[in-house]
Amino acid sequence: MIVSIASDHAGYELRQKVRKYLEEKGFEVLDGGAPNGTDSYSYVDAGIKVAEDVSSGKAERGIAICGTGIGISLVCNKYKGIRCALCTNEFMAKMSRQHNDAQILAFGERVVGLGVALGMIDAFFEEEFAGGRHATRVNGIKEIEEKHFK
Repeated sequence: MIVSIASDHAGYELRQKVRKYLEEKGFEVLDGGAPNGTDSYSYVDAGIKVAEDVSSGKAERGIAICGTGIGISLVCNKYKGIRCALCTNEFMAKMSRQHNDAQILAFGERVVGLGVALGMIDAFFEEEFAGGRHATRVNGIKEIEEKHFK
């Protein structure tokens, strides 16, 4: 599976560890985040990278990291067809896949530690979309997008 990952400068350190973890698990990783942790890099630019990779099909899933996860998740969710879930624990990550068919997992380096981040990643990549009544709800989200995203 190809995974796009990006972060701003506030998520740089965690992104490095997450990228290594994903590569060790056999994922191909497209890294479009801050080039280093010292220079300011906007979560907007990082979010654009992940959302465009996933929405174009260049990557199947994405991971978006900033200081809190809030800003970068907002950016990703501005893309038609993208469901980016801001999570702070494994249960949320699992449910984001099972109930919402999220393609991008967002979290904050200043909010979660490495252990929680890796647990969320495992849950996010192991869980399948349940479909059924959840597909009806996801389709409702898609209808809203069709109405408001021209």
